[in-house]
Amino acid sequence: METDQTKALDIHGKPYSRVALVLIILFTTFAGTLNQTSLGTAIPTLMKDFDISMATAQQATTWFLLVNGIMIPVSAYLMTRFRTKWLYEVAYILLFLGMLLTAVTPAKSEFWPLFIAGRALQALSVGITMPLMQLVMVNIFPEKQRGIAMGLSGLVVGMAPAIGPTLSGWILEKDHVILGLTLSDSWRSIFVFPMIVLGISIVLGLFFFKDVIPNRKANLEWLSLILSTIGFGSFLWGFTNVATDGWGDMMNVILPIVIGIAFILLFGYRQLKLDRPFLNVRVFKNKQFTITTILVALAMMAMMGVEMMLPLYMQNVHGLSPLDSGLALLPGALMMGLMSPISGIAYDKVGAKRLSRIGFAILTIATFPFIFLGIDTPIHYVTVLYALRMFGIAMVMMPLTASAMSALPVKDAADGTAANNTARQVASAVVVALLTSVTQNIINNNTPAHHLMTENPIQYASKMADASLQGFHVSFGIGMMFAIAGFIVANFLAGKHEKKDIDVDYTKGVK
Repeated sequence: METDQTKALDIHGKPYSRVALVLIILFTTFAGTLNQTSLGTAIPTLMKDFDISMATAQQATTWFLLVNGIMIPVSAYLMTRFRTKWLYEVAYILLFLGMLLTAVTPAKSEFWPLFIAGRALQALSVGITMPLMQLVMVNIFPEKQRGIAMGLSGLVVGMAPAIGPTLSGWILEKDHVILGLTLSDSWRSIFVFPMIVLGISIVLGLFFFKDVIPNRKANLEWLSLILSTIGFGSFLWGFTNVATDGWGDMMNVILPIVIGIAFILLFGYRQLKLDRPFLNVRVFKNKQFTITTILVALAMMAMMGVEMMLPLYMQNVHGLSPLDSGLALLPGALMMGLMSPISGIAYDKVGAKRLSRIGFAILTIATFPFIFLGIDTPIHYVTVLYALRMFGIAMVMMPLTASAMSALPVKDAADGTAANNTARQVASAVVVALLTSVTQNIINNNTPAHHLMTENPIQYASKMADASLQGFHVSFGIGMMFAIAGFIVANFLAGKHEKKDIDVDYTKGVK
């Protein structure tokens, strides 16, 4: 492949514009990824419009993560079997249809499953495009430029989910007139911008998307697909039910999790026996890849531990509007976007070990004060702490992703990308279910007697705020524990100048 920064050759030997390809992918993935957190600020609105509980409303996130987690192991097969151009086109069309279905769902509780179906369709698409984006970056950039390439990806992976709450808060604040057209203050309008971007990208992709990932003919290993789907699906399904059914529910929580673990182990065992595995789990024989994958999962759990609960804290405890709660998180989003490319450049110079230790340390220190947030805590104080947390996340996420990909031979990049993203999404789904259930249970256990609402409304409101705070404090504390765990594990990474165990024969083990 040519070294020119704007022109390169695809797998057919035809020239293409690397800049155009990367810009379309980043811009469109940004619009798609926006959906992962854009509904976070809108959850109170969804609860009211659909007449559902917080735990039910959180299904918009947990189901997204569940389907996403099921699809990502399949992505390794799809990326190596089908042409890059048409895989992107089909995925973007599915994403557009999923957003459309969600946007037109009638706001009645009986239609909530239809809303979730739209989210599931979106997740199916994102489960393909996110690992596909990383693999494209690995294939079109040389290793010495991979850090900055992953840094650019960080603008999408980190900034889009962080900007989501601010954008949806702005939309929900009031009607907006743009170019003579009115954007209503409805949660439906949250999907307008992403759908416009997707529509444009689907058309541009016909001209600028190229086949840059080598393909090979491979039969779909159906037994592996079934084991993977049942395993990851059942495991994540059990966790999504925790918020509504509690940890002690045998049929809906414990049994699905146990079945999921059993099928995941069977899936892994079968992959080790196949000459051409559905997902090459032998990549985990590489110590550097395994440690970076664990750290990426811990970083996601630490990030979600606060990011998911902050909008609810600011709206339920401080009484902020969706817009104000979103604006309070905006500096953190900007910090993430600014630091991701910088951390990518730093990774190329100093490696992932030093950056991840510093990043997790900052994340831990910045999370600790959240455990003591109160009713009278100034919002600007929360904003500064959140921005500091996102600074730490930016120093961790992209260097670790780049390190994971660099630890493997290019021929195993598809399997590595799928494995890395599976760990990321499983971790996200687990922590969302965990924190939602913990927060909801603590609030329920400390909710004042209902009769107090009429006898002494002021006292009832005060006790209700205290109950909410107790739930949020525990969630923030759990988030900090994940950051501490990340700092500890980061010390086992190979340093910049240490020999990495990348010389691996994945059929026989480490040489």
